[in-house]
Amino acid sequence: FACAISQHLIPCSAQSCSSYSFPNRNTYRACSDLGVLKSFLHWNYDETTGTVEIAYRHASIKPPTWVAWAVNPSRKGMVGSQAFVAHQTSSGIVRAYTSPVTTYGSGLEEGSLSFPVQKISAEFANNEMIIYSTFVLPKNMTTVYHVWQDGPVNEDNSLGMHALTGENVRSVATLDFLSGKIVATKGDGNSNLLFKKIHGGLNMASWGILMPIGVMTARYMKVFTDPAWFCAHIVCQSSAYAFGIAGAVTGLYLGGKSEGIQFDAHRYIGIALVVLGFLQVLALKLRPNKEHKYRKYWNIYHHGIGYSVLILSIINILKGINVLEAVKIWKPVYIAILIFFGIIAAILESWTWNIVLNRRLQISKDDSVNC
Repeated sequence: FACAISQHLIPCSAQSCSSYSFPNRNTYRACSDLGVLKSFLHWNYDETTGTVEIAYRHASIKPPTWVAWAVNPSRKGMVGSQAFVAHQTSSGIVRAYTSPVTTYGSGLEEGSLSFPVQKISAEFANNEMIIYSTFVLPKNMTTVYHVWQDGPVNEDNSLGMHALTGENVRSVATLDFLSGKIVATKGDGNSNLLFKKIHGGLNMASWGILMPIGVMTARYMKVFTDPAWFCAHIVCQSSAYAFGIAGAVTGLYLGGKSEGIQFDAHRYIGIALVVLGFLQVLALKLRPNKEHKYRKYWNIYHHGIGYSVLILSIINILKGINVLEAVKIWKPVYIAILIFFGIIAAILESWTWNIVLNRRLQISKDDSVNC
């Protein structure tokens, strides 16, 4: 389940909510269109006993998909949520059960909730799953945080991870069973999206643009005399690493703000890039003279790490773009940048080889004349 912050009211009188007729002919005094994930909540609340009857509807789903609705009596967020879960098994049976969410890595395993649940059932028809339940809230508790979610069902009927972008990070609100008010909490998602854009922009500028330019500078400007190409190479690579460190810092910030949401491959490759970048900076301090007997080994080391960084950068930027689904234009833009760099590299490769071969030919002619 996901969270967010900034508030607006969701009306309880949505036509698609109040006019709905349940197959079992149940009736509910209150209802709300939850606004995201094509979900609707209907309920009855008995103030004297604290008993709540709910029907949670999740429309437009196709098996194998699980759906869940949960309340969190103590806090906003995933941990502590008391979930009502339903999905269709591989044999076609609709399964409904309760699941207390105690950790961020929860697989929504079946278990008892922190309050009494008198009954729970579910039905699936016309691509809509409905969870029915009756439970008793703690005394004098009418307002709770509630979250709703969906995700894939694996072949072994275990529940897969829900999406971490789009509507799946906006499906949280406060719910007052007595007054019928539902207040959606949205702003954290917008704030995190801004930092994701900053994180992505810094790293694309670093590993995706400046670093390749630095590599091409070293490879194709060597035809000119020192120290012009070397200075240009150092400026590009140093700037790239500075942007990369800033990108890593924003990544750490996002990781801290998104507890329980992890992109392991993206994170580990990012750490590897920072370490390899540091090794390249360190290599400059240990760079032997051209005449030194270990210079050729240093060249192998330096070039090997450099090209490894290029390959890992491309992989990780694409992984990061896939995480940032909300900004779909980034992927074609980055692919266009890669194509552009490829064309420039091909042109420069041909041009520099032509210069090198002509120089060798000229040296050979000069040697012949001298003989």
